[in-house]
Amino acid sequence: MTVEIRYFTKSKKGNTEKLANRIAKATGLKPLTVENDLTAKVDRLFLINAMYAANIDSEVKAFLARNKDKIGEVVNFSTSCSGKSTWSMVKQACDALSIPLSDKEFHCAASWIFINKGLPSDDDYAAACRFAASMAE
Repeated sequence: MTVEIRYFTKSKKGNTEKLANRIAKATGLKPLTVENDLTAKVDRLFLINAMYAANIDSEVKAFLARNKDKIGEVVNFSTSCSGKSTWSMVKQACDALSIPLSDKEFHCAASWIFINKGLPSDDDYAAACRFAASMAE
């Protein structure tokens, strides 16, 4: 099975990028930003993203649109200070492009300014790595 990681972050805190790097280390995959298009068709795309202004960023949507014919299935990973997952927003974007989205996802709370200080925790990162490993098989 071919699996690739793409992530998007614009936060200076870098929770999403940290999550991408931890998952990459655990799975042996290379994390790239959504600025990097897929070079070949993949069975699974680990899309690691966060909530910005109650939605996913337009760069994530643009990446999906540019690569829709190369994605077998998207697996959503997200962080947010609100505790709300981005799965439903990624689903809406994927449905519009006829890209399958796994009903399984990983989501955890993340810190922002003074909210959720210390999150994601080491336990959150470990859970994300276990989930990613199970979805990369």
